[in-house]
Amino acid sequence: MKILILSCNTGEGHNSSAKALQSTMLKRGLECDVQDTIALISPAVSRKVSDVYVYSTGNTLFEKAYKIGAVVSDINSPSIKSPVYMTNKLYAEKLYRYIIDNQYDAVICVHLFPAEAITALKRNGLLHLPAIFVMTDYTCIPFLTETELDSYVIPHEDLIEEFVEKGIPREKLVPIGIPVNEEKFAARIPAGQARKQMNAEFAWDDADGRWFLLMGGSMGFGNMNGLISALQSQINDNDRVICICGRNEDILSSIREEFAEDSRIKAVGFTDKVAVLMDASDVLFTKPGGITSTEAIIKNIPLIHTAPIPGLEDRNARFFHYHNMSYSSLDPKQQATVALRLCEDAAYRKRMLDAQNRNSNHRTCDIITDLVLSYGK
Repeated sequence: MKILILSCNTGEGHNSSAKALQSTMLKRGLECDVQDTIALISPAVSRKVSDVYVYSTGNTLFEKAYKIGAVVSDINSPSIKSPVYMTNKLYAEKLYRYIIDNQYDAVICVHLFPAEAITALKRNGLLHLPAIFVMTDYTCIPFLTETELDSYVIPHEDLIEEFVEKGIPREKLVPIGIPVNEEKFAARIPAGQARKQMNAEFAWDDADGRWFLLMGGSMGFGNMNGLISALQSQINDNDRVICICGRNEDILSSIREEFAEDSRIKAVGFTDKVAVLMDASDVLFTKPGGITSTEAIIKNIPLIHTAPIPGLEDRNARFFHYHNMSYSSLDPKQQATVALRLCEDAAYRKRMLDAQNRNSNHRTCDIITDLVLSYGK
């Protein structure tokens, strides 16, 4: 089979899941391509969509759009199509030509936008290939109910009733997790080995202290300066704080300038060392993005969720907190206090890690591959 995975450049998470799936499928002998859906219109439009998304998360625009979407989705009327559907329908014919010209046998959508376009093609009787949607957050997103795909992969069985209530047919739901790079995150290297590797990179001397890893997603979202300050006042001389700022050069420069005199603190931009840094660290602080949070529980690291991008991420934080897989707070001082407790209270730490193990799936990519192959039989 030849598989097309359709993503979109609104944050790095969707692309990360797409690449994880592609890696597994290639290893299993399938042809598999990943395509930025909006780039089929033009690369310039794709960049614009990405810029608008980044801008919307920095103010209340994304939250307002999410709330409007939730209202529209709750109407759930076949005769009412959202602006999201109508916009993505505009490039559906171009997507159809791309699929046919490249002779794909199945399509996987890891973003709502291509799912809307694929739905338009199916409704018009143009596309008869199996199409699977992969949910990358721990909630049913607005507008998903106006899509009509063959299967919907969702993160957890406890979300089934939410999706059914919103209008997704129960028989189409496949509750098996979110695809992440299992080769990187399902395996661990000893903390000492990981620290030695990162000490060399950061020009740190070996120190037998606690390591705290801060992540703000690919956009460097959140009050990382405030959290570093809260940690700085409570940690010891041999402790370490690493802050990953993603592609946010402003945040990176701000942290480096403010904490330039403290050798315990390092700020880095976009990095491919996330998995190694998780192995080296005692506690991870991150905004509650669906992908990073899933990587964390697959890696099995104590997890503190910081301020979410309003909309999807606050629901992710709620799901993780309810299932005891993380601690969630908006207060940097409280986040720092709980992080120290996770280092000192072995029973509390074990409860969180055990909950992560109970609620995670290390084989999501393989199971999705099996699902795709089942359509070819």
